[in-house]
Amino acid sequence: MNKNIKAIKVLLVDDHKIVRDGIISLLQGEENIQIVGQAENGLEAIDKIGKLSPDLVLLDINMPILNGIECSQQIGKKFPKVKILVLTMLSEHEHIKNMLASGVCGYILKNSGRKELITAINTLMNGENYFSDEVKNVIIKELIRKKTNQGKISGEIIPLTPRELDVLRYIIDEHTNQEIAEKLFISIRTVDAHRRNLLEKTGSRNTAGLVKFAIKNNLLKNE
Repeated sequence: MNKNIKAIKVLLVDDHKIVRDGIISLLQGEENIQIVGQAENGLEAIDKIGKLSPDLVLLDINMPILNGIECSQQIGKKFPKVKILVLTMLSEHEHIKNMLASGVCGYILKNSGRKELITAINTLMNGENYFSDEVKNVIIKELIRKKTNQGKISGEIIPLTPRELDVLRYIIDEHTNQEIAEKLFISIRTVDAHRRNLLEKTGSRNTAGLVKFAIKNNLLKNE
């Protein structure tokens, strides 16, 4: 390992040893990522975090004793600086919503390849959020389905217009301002204005903040 490279310390948390072994195999040879430990349930993970001080936890959802949702909530309270990347087979909206609400920074599926896994880990450690394309599509579809209820947030009305929700959908799907303007037949200047309004109204700093706002404030909540 290059001594000038500070390795990202990762804790693997999954109740299936074959999965943990597979991840270790995938990440072998990656100089800036170091697997410092493993855990097969959430309770063991909390204990290992205290002992090993990982930078990032690669976390499954369905596990015995303490599941991923409960585990991520405890990590957020006890070890707020530790990043959490969900790696799961579960792509249903309810699971995504619950995990994001519990404070995770990223969510990818177990059908992801080595390149995406490494990209996700590095993205989180750079202070950003990461969602696989399939996860983003689930979020966007639910956002569109709930479009008529976009103003209902804890009994209060948030003044998001239908057009702002259109722009929000394309922003989350990583379209540029020019692409959004072309799709909605509006000017780039208008898209810029909608983007500023969305960030201001939701109190978000970036695209990941907009996604989290929509989920945490029940814009995507199932009736």
